[in-house]
Amino acid sequence: MSQLPPLSGIKVVDLTRYLAGPFCTQILGDYGAEVIKVEPVDNPRSELGGNSGRDTYFFLSSNRSKKSVRIATRTPAGREVLLRLIDSADVMVDNFRPGVMKALGLDYETLAARNARIITCSISGFGASGPLRDFPGFDQIAQGMSGLMSVTGTAESGPTRVGIAICDLLGGIFSAQGILLALEARHRTGRGQRVETSLLESIVSILSWSAGIYFETGKTPGPAGNHHPLSSPHGVFHASDRPFNIAVGNEAMWQKFVKIIERPELADDARFQSPGARVKNRAALTGEIDRALASSTAEYWIDLLNREGIPSGPILTIEEMFKHPQTAARELLLRMPHPVIGEYQTTGLAVKLAETPGKITRPPLAGEHTDEVLTAHGYSREELARLRADGVIA
Repeated sequence: MSQLPPLSGIKVVDLTRYLAGPFCTQILGDYGAEVIKVEPVDNPRSELGGNSGRDTYFFLSSNRSKKSVRIATRTPAGREVLLRLIDSADVMVDNFRPGVMKALGLDYETLAARNARIITCSISGFGASGPLRDFPGFDQIAQGMSGLMSVTGTAESGPTRVGIAICDLLGGIFSAQGILLALEARHRTGRGQRVETSLLESIVSILSWSAGIYFETGKTPGPAGNHHPLSSPHGVFHASDRPFNIAVGNEAMWQKFVKIIERPELADDARFQSPGARVKNRAALTGEIDRALASSTAEYWIDLLNREGIPSGPILTIEEMFKHPQTAARELLLRMPHPVIGEYQTTGLAVKLAETPGKITRPPLAGEHTDEVLTAHGYSREELARLRADGVIA
């Protein structure tokens, strides 16, 4: 019999919206935390767009494994309801601009005076200090400022955004990591603490070799395109039917690779005899390889190269990826019933725990758990009726 998920018993009050914050709390919910998503009484989920009367894919993609309560938190009575939830919580997460939570009387210092074990996590566009602290921050703005767009795309395309909201999503992942670190520290200290991150910091912290190139040479790297900036052949190549990826990662692979594609003379070509030379003469080498690969299909080459120990793989569409047998084997597509849309489809868990696995539940309907959650926090049926009649909850 499997044990409870690893975060069972952890209660999270979720004041987030858009993507970075909800993705953070979704991660915590997937692994067993009780995530209480606090939504407004009127016009819930309005920032997510759409007028169909149902939740959009945007909301559904980052709000599973949560409970929803609707509270008019800007009213005195609603604020008292919210504070009662926070008083017994382990974590509170927001992604408002710096200073907003303090203005609302929901900053860490105020909450810690009531609940010394509370951990607050704030996600912003640019961080809680510095000249841009008060600026609004959305994913593409952070992609541009972080340097990421400058190394994405090609010389012809110019700066290019990553195809997903990578700053938002990494902001959510890093904030979830920070919360877990704070929970671990609390085991030793008995006290909570503030956790802060931002979209900008999340990307700058993973610039990896792109930052390393600048640190070492003093020169800013240009767009990497579809080829690895430090290795060749390592990127997108073309078979007779479609492009695919090959990563020749070391000299032994290179010597084997030229034989597999039946171009052994390339190993003796002065332009390609060292890793540095192959990077310098990448365009010429790519042309030679593409001509050799044109004799067969991508499927043929991918199978052959992988059997010989050289990493290679297809470039799939989202549809093709979800239909791939490897995706099915790793349970990366999940289906479950939903009372409004019929079938809810979602991505599976990236991290599998053998003894204490996570568990995904569908996203909540707006206010679906208001009575359940508030009853668990000591509100009587009569009190709930009065609060609802006064417009404090829904």
